[in-house]
Amino acid sequence: MKMKVPQFTSHGMSRRDILKLSAAAGCAGLLPRWAISAEDSTTMLKRRIPSSGEELPALGLGTSQVFDVGTATAERAPLREVLRILVESGASVVDSSPMYGRSEGVVGDLTADMKMQNKIFYATKVWTRGKEEGIRQMEQSLARFQVDRIDLMQVHNLTDTATHLATLRDWKEAGRIRYLGVTHYQSGAYDDLMRVIRNERLDFVQFNYSPLEAEAEEALLPLAADEGVAVIANEPFDSGRAFSLTRGKPLPPWAADFDCASWAQFFLKYILGHPAVTCAIPGTSDPEHARDNLQAGFGRLPDEKTRVRMRAYLRDL
Repeated sequence: MKMKVPQFTSHGMSRRDILKLSAAAGCAGLLPRWAISAEDSTTMLKRRIPSSGEELPALGLGTSQVFDVGTATAERAPLREVLRILVESGASVVDSSPMYGRSEGVVGDLTADMKMQNKIFYATKVWTRGKEEGIRQMEQSLARFQVDRIDLMQVHNLTDTATHLATLRDWKEAGRIRYLGVTHYQSGAYDDLMRVIRNERLDFVQFNYSPLEAEAEEALLPLAADEGVAVIANEPFDSGRAFSLTRGKPLPPWAADFDCASWAQFFLKYILGHPAVTCAIPGTSDPEHARDNLQAGFGRLPDEKTRVRMRAYLRDL
């Protein structure tokens, strides 16, 4: 397997839409010191991982369902283009799981074939019970990604958390993973996530967050910030409800004030407007949707007053 040495560089986006963005990010003054990175209209926003200070692009890619495909060229060609666009934009996080069928293997095949392994921040999960079975599954993830080290390994949906975190600490010490964390996708698990954040040394926590499902703002996001844990936001479109709600509806004209040109960007810029969020991971197999999603990482972000206005606008649709 090819040794992967992380190299996270920012590539200016070449598509004409990016050139329309002209203002620097508007909420840098609201961010804690660890979250701030150089931001402008042609460089993707980055946020610092609190436990290390490493900068991470604020948008990535989720692979649930959309990367669970076979070996046919017609199935994989759009995914190859999605990954190309991801890297071209300056993004790097690709999040997967053994739970996502063939997704890990597809990501591994495509990134190896495209010789972009050094440009990807590989994130996946352990989703089983028992120490030995967890180790077997994580070894399988390494083989599927075709790398010798995974950037982020997470305990999926808090399954046998204590057992796997003990293994993950050993793997981190041995250099087999770079970061460790826990995940869930339901707001009913927030109390459990907060308990783990308080009691364990975590680098990352991943959970559902969007302007339609913003309960994490009450306690979970502030706790992650206080404890110095990076946040990955999943379900940014609330399992598609975002587009069911907004289909055929015009963007408010004031969305242009934070360089927002689509409903996907509206939702993603809302999420990134919270200073505790490190990265959001919308999933797609459509290259044009990927371009649109990644655009949200450029230009200005809404401040807190605007974010309140955004939630109210959605409630009134």
